[in-house]
Amino acid sequence: MKLPAALTPLRHPAFRLLWLANLCSNTGMWMQNTGAGWLMTSLAPSPLMVSLVQVASLLPVFLLALPAGALADIVDRRRYLILAQAWIAASGALLAVLAWTDSLGAWGLVGLTFCIGIGTAMNSPAWAATTPETVPRQDLTGAIVLNGIGFNLSRTVGPAIGGFTVAAAGAEATFALNALSFLAVIVALLFWKREAPRATLPKEHFLSAIRAGLGYTRASPVLRGVMLRGFVFFLFAAALWGLLPLLVRQQLGLGPQWFGIMLAAMGVGAVGAGLLLPSLRGRLDRSGTVTLAAVITGTALVLLGQAQHWAVALLAMLLYGIGWLAGASTLQACAQLSVPGWVRARAIGIYQLVTFGGLTLGAGFGGYGGEALGIGTALGLSGVLCAVGGLLVRRYAIEPPAAETAAETGVEAGTQMPDAPRPAVPKPEPAAPSLARLLNDESGRVLEVVRYEIAPQDRAAFLIAMAACRQVRLRSGAQGWRLYEDVAHPERWVELWLMDSWTEHLREEGRMTEWDRSVLARAAALHAGPAGPEASRYLNVMPGLLS
Repeated sequence: MKLPAALTPLRHPAFRLLWLANLCSNTGMWMQNTGAGWLMTSLAPSPLMVSLVQVASLLPVFLLALPAGALADIVDRRRYLILAQAWIAASGALLAVLAWTDSLGAWGLVGLTFCIGIGTAMNSPAWAATTPETVPRQDLTGAIVLNGIGFNLSRTVGPAIGGFTVAAAGAEATFALNALSFLAVIVALLFWKREAPRATLPKEHFLSAIRAGLGYTRASPVLRGVMLRGFVFFLFAAALWGLLPLLVRQQLGLGPQWFGIMLAAMGVGAVGAGLLLPSLRGRLDRSGTVTLAAVITGTALVLLGQAQHWAVALLAMLLYGIGWLAGASTLQACAQLSVPGWVRARAIGIYQLVTFGGLTLGAGFGGYGGEALGIGTALGLSGVLCAVGGLLVRRYAIEPPAAETAAETGVEAGTQMPDAPRPAVPKPEPAAPSLARLLNDESGRVLEVVRYEIAPQDRAAFLIAMAACRQVRLRSGAQGWRLYEDVAHPERWVELWLMDSWTEHLREEGRMTEWDRSVLARAAALHAGPAGPEASRYLNVMPGLLS
């Protein structure tokens, strides 16, 4: 029996195991979010305090995404994930005990929600980075979308169960069920037989790993475009999360069951969008999908802000779910597909830092707008800004060029690869025996040099090629890059860049993708000398004076 296109990643056992466990934990998390949001309407029923529950759950991701991504790339990812799930389960259990004993106040609820958010922040980059380990590249986009479907399926079921659980047993029951749900993830991770990549070099240090991740991001226009468009989308779309409990209770005059039903309607729309996205990709590229998602989400927020009847609100939530899933999963797929494996968790962490920063600000501004302007006006204004913002930033690319994709996947893309056959990229001479004892991760900076001879008529083409080389060097870990032209002999050029240590220099080659090597080869092809460009390396042997 052939699976529908949207479900094909489930044929891979490791992905299926982790996907089902994550579905269980996400359901528990949405139950807890429903209980926490509704409980705050009783403890401190102001738009600002209710929105603070959402801010407390999102702020840790903004604060910790970068170090969490670096840790996920340099430690054993499976053990790291198990510890993160245990932290969330323990925090949820404490929240349940305090609520059951009537010892929980408004600020206690915000504080423990923040603790659970810390676990989520540490978990998210590592969990996202496991997806490419459990499916082949051709199924990666589908797996990311399916993760979004699972997340929103839990959003459909979790809030509905949470709403009825609050009505039947109180918010504390949702907190306890959330803590239990994370045990399923721990069990799944224990059963997952992860094949960790074999390392031939020492593990990266924490700070240098962060620095390498930031350097890669600065030198990747596509990843920066994904982050910018994600920030704009989530900044204005997030107003809903802080205002929905009050909209249900005050504007619509409904009870906690309806809060769950509204969130479930959003989940239904999101699941439907996820099932349709594979067929949509043949008609609309990812950039167009994100723009359309921003317009749909903005329209839904405007409609929701004007809703005075539950039927209109349900329709608006359905539309919101469609736009939210289409935008969020497409941006997440673009973030993962635009980076190689060695930096994936860090890049996802930086992406989440930016987008959850937008979510945090959006939820906070939504609560402030609800206080100052009223719930309906705040939602309507956020909707207009979401649609307009999505249209204004659509020119920023969120996908690599077709030729680069072809280089990495081996798929014919209709765009030629750079200059085939490619000349060899220049390699430096082996290190002298007298310096061998200094070549380690504490060696100090390494200066790398490539010398070119360029014919005058090739000068413009060489400068274009070297601009691309600069991005390759920086993405591979270089701390600085320069290009110099000889004043007396304009045909002579020197390319210089710094690596933090000898070990970082050794990592440089392994960090390059096939496309990166093609870019370097294109520059080497312009060399006019008989023996090819000359490469060399220089070790900073007096770091106290020269670093």
